[in-house]
Amino acid sequence: MIGRRRLPEERPGVAPVGYKVAGLLLSVDGDRAAFAGVSIGRSRAYGVDAEAHCAYGRRHAPPAPRCDCGFYSLADRAEARALMCATEYRHAALLRVDVLGRYIRYERGFRSGRQRVTSVWVGACRCGNPAELLVDAGTGVVGRRGLVGSCTGCAVGRVGLSFGSYARLAGVPVAADASPYVPRGEDDLVPQLVAEVTLLQARLDRCQEQLGRLLGADPE
Repeated sequence: MIGRRRLPEERPGVAPVGYKVAGLLLSVDGDRAAFAGVSIGRSRAYGVDAEAHCAYGRRHAPPAPRCDCGFYSLADRAEARALMCATEYRHAALLRVDVLGRYIRYERGFRSGRQRVTSVWVGACRCGNPAELLVDAGTGVVGRRGLVGSCTGCAVGRVGLSFGSYARLAGVPVAADASPYVPRGEDDLVPQLVAEVTLLQARLDRCQEQLGRLLGADPE
């Protein structure tokens, strides 16, 4: 009987790099940072160095070929960042992770048994401006509150946590992700303002002409 052929095993000298979206968490006493998944693992918090557990309670070690368990990450940062535009992921942050231990490679990235978070990028504020601090997201898991990025204007009156403070608790660098909105510069605004003023002047001239006709006088 011919045995089943096994796929070749990868033995990289350097851990593959993956990117993923995740929720940011802070312990109820405010002294520990953690992360949470955004799909089947959203109820389980994990740290910077984490080992996966089967979300369905099965006893096999993730990632099992016939199960969905394991840490998912994408190979392309741009693809992971694009997920942050989706409504259900607007509160999420972007993580860069080292893919460790056993992993299964698929067409978009990896499913691994272990991972190490190496960098965190916080998404834009709900108003579209770049985030400047973290505030309570109104979400969480038992013992941990969810955090979301906010600009200082939208954070007025709310308790905030700086990126530096969260970075010290987590042990990894934290920064704001680039804003998806590109502000107009002065060179872009001047032609637009000139066009608007010209249009308003034309409408004013037209109104003066019609008013002069109604009053029986020639417009000036």
